[in-house]
Amino acid sequence: MAMQKGLSVTQRPNILILMADQMTAGALPAYGNTVAKTPHLDRLAAEGVIFDAAYCNSPLCAPSRAILMSGRLPSSTGAYDNAVEFPSQSPTFAHYLRAAGYRTILAGKMHFCGPDQLHGFEERLTTDIYPADFGWTPDWTHFDTRLDWYHNMDSVTQAGRCVRTNQMDFDDEVGFAARQKIYDMARDKDDRPFCMIVSMTHPHDPFTMADPYWSRYAEAEIDMPKVDAAAAGNDPHADRLRHVCAQDAQTITEQNVRDARHAYYAACSYFDDHVGSIMGALRDSEFADNTITIVIADHGEMLGERGLWFKMNFYEGASRIPLIMHAPGRFQPHRVAAPVSLVDILPTLAAVAGGGQEPDYATDHDGRSLLPYAMGADDAGDVIGEYCAEGVVAPMVMIRRGVLKYIHCPTDPDRFYDLSKDPLELDNIAARDPDDARLVAMRAEAATRWDLPSLHAQVLASQKRRHLVSRALQKGQQTSWDFQPVRDASQMYMRNHMKLDDLEAMARFPPVAARD
Repeated sequence: MAMQKGLSVTQRPNILILMADQMTAGALPAYGNTVAKTPHLDRLAAEGVIFDAAYCNSPLCAPSRAILMSGRLPSSTGAYDNAVEFPSQSPTFAHYLRAAGYRTILAGKMHFCGPDQLHGFEERLTTDIYPADFGWTPDWTHFDTRLDWYHNMDSVTQAGRCVRTNQMDFDDEVGFAARQKIYDMARDKDDRPFCMIVSMTHPHDPFTMADPYWSRYAEAEIDMPKVDAAAAGNDPHADRLRHVCAQDAQTITEQNVRDARHAYYAACSYFDDHVGSIMGALRDSEFADNTITIVIADHGEMLGERGLWFKMNFYEGASRIPLIMHAPGRFQPHRVAAPVSLVDILPTLAAVAGGGQEPDYATDHDGRSLLPYAMGADDAGDVIGEYCAEGVVAPMVMIRRGVLKYIHCPTDPDRFYDLSKDPLELDNIAARDPDDARLVAMRAEAATRWDLPSLHAQVLASQKRRHLVSRALQKGQQTSWDFQPVRDASQMYMRNHMKLDDLEAMARFPPVAARD
């Protein structure tokens, strides 16, 4: 039976999602980069569908992942920042696929906050690398106070080669658990298709990486940012980010920048090697011919562009992400120009599980299925973004349609770019020509789409509630929400209640063929 699990492309396909953390699209050869060495991702891209204008909808870890899971924006779910409880009543793609008969499995990081650490996944193979409590709640009412969990520039000034990090410890465990689960599914008697997400924490800062990955790159190979802070011009939001990240507290040298980018590329290669080993397990287990593999990231990384680091903004470096769909038996290799985003993943997966038909949704979602694009369609596309976390003091929103990008925040001047003519986002049309008809139309659309004063009030109320809850839960006996993987040793390997011959036959893959 196991031999038949991955052979027919007429069956409902398995789904494997390979997720990087803080990987900007521009760091990969599939998107034009000439420095990174990522042969396994290059192969998936060459054989797959490359979305050239894929975006996260909220450039920070937890809100972006809540969007991925739910297909809904922060204003709909209340998942504003890195310490918000993602509501358990929000249907996720794991719920829809599980209801459709899929096994749903999570290995690695998903940054769920609150007591629900599954959100529809039938199995979770590892704990998370980040805390599940409300301790990382920002405070817009005291913006000038830097909280101790904010980013700082140690990630850049201390960048370089290392032997080991806690992030490598985590991702090595995630990679092993994912491969082992693939082998287990090939050998067990469960014939359901699977949806497994393998979510790693690289190439997220801090910018440090071990050999052999660091040594794959000579220092002279490392490119430097195209746009410095002076060339980027006046930007109040960038000034706030520099405060949040304490950029003025340390001197950042050119060598620091080069070392940080060197480590980032090395971390991309480290992630790529994990991709290669997981895809190898998929092939060895004979699942590959009937699996759709999707490569994504939760958000990007500025890497020193415009003098900025990390994310928390809607510039291309922080908000544009890789999105590759690989299924050679189903999709012909091509590139899609239409802007798409993480909010589109839930309807896409639901359509895959439904044989192309989407289900009756229990909750409205904000995306659309990407299957028509994977089959060759293209159009102007549409991406809506919302950011309500640290680095702003009022909601910041974004509309990307066709080649145009509009960014609005009540505290800042508008920004409006034609990316076909200005890919580096240096010509702010909103400042140069505030009566541009395209800008006027997007400004009117934003005013209709969002009630920003109401959203602002909701964010402030959420922050206030969570600060109170967090303070209270630190008193007296504490009960952790962090996910605790359960391993029952009595059911592992070989035990006396198991029949030896049956166990050995079940555990061997492929099984020994019966002789005539």
